[in-house]
Amino acid sequence: MAKKSDSYEQILDKLKRKEYAPVYYFMGEEPYYIDLLADYIEENVLDEMEKSFNQTVLYGKDTDIRTVINAAKRFPMGSQYQVVIVKEAQQLKAIDELSFYLQKPLASTILVFCHKYGTLDKRKKVTSEIEKNGVLFVSEKLRDYQIPPWIVKYLADRKVKISEKAALMLTEFLGTDLSKVANELDKLLITKPASEPTITPELIEKNIGISKDFNNFELQSAIVAGDVLKVNRIVRYFADNPKNNPIIVTLSVLFNFFSNLMVYHYLQDKSQANVARELGVNPYFVKDFQAAAKRFSAAKTLRIIAWLRECDAHSKGIENVSTDAGDLLKELVYKMLH
Repeated sequence: MAKKSDSYEQILDKLKRKEYAPVYYFMGEEPYYIDLLADYIEENVLDEMEKSFNQTVLYGKDTDIRTVINAAKRFPMGSQYQVVIVKEAQQLKAIDELSFYLQKPLASTILVFCHKYGTLDKRKKVTSEIEKNGVLFVSEKLRDYQIPPWIVKYLADRKVKISEKAALMLTEFLGTDLSKVANELDKLLITKPASEPTITPELIEKNIGISKDFNNFELQSAIVAGDVLKVNRIVRYFADNPKNNPIIVTLSVLFNFFSNLMVYHYLQDKSQANVARELGVNPYFVKDFQAAAKRFSAAKTLRIIAWLRECDAHSKGIENVSTDAGDLLKELVYKMLH
């Protein structure tokens, strides 16, 4: 039986070895791993003939806990196990009533709960019963800085490399939704020439539509470098393509960077390891803050943060009725660089 501290990889490994627990409760803000584990159980524990009589899929919004318990108490027909999967378990009411079943769960039943975008209260008896007699797995949302390494590992597991810039481009464009990121990576793996071992910015630009030269990552880098010409080129591109480059996303990226830069200015220990830890960023990005601190003093950084807030308000129509997003961004970067 898996322990409560088991990771996704450990749980999956035990499932592949057919070491099953009577109860699995997969929960958390990141649905990606919840789906992977539940899908593996649904597709692999029983063969196709056994599934007809021994596999039940219920939905939290359409069922109740007593129906779930009754299903779990059934014995398998012509099979060693029966599988009961409860999807959307976060909508299941009176989950506490599961405690009695959990005290002596049926060994021939594999009961699986998929609880997305939240968790059980750890203080509840039902939670401790799951930990004691089954597997309680929390799928935590990754932060922005954790996505590039995740992309690198995802591709490495498939014998493919990716450049740092390409990983950062994907992170900026796709965000932290792992299902979305994995889906786009799978598309790249299909379209990548067999002779090319590395996913490059050019391949991403061609197949996903992200410009390798005109994106928020490049804009931020150009601002840090004080490259006025490049900044203006990117801003003009954004102004000409507002649908694909919404100002709210650009402002969010810049606000996050300069907020972290303000913290960086006042760190006593500016070693790479400490900066990465204090700012919650990938160590790769520390050099950007080192360079930015030389160009933007703490006082200038504070003014930039104020301008970003002001620009955000204006972009939403506050004290602004006529200036479009492109002009707002042009004005903003002018003040930042002069």
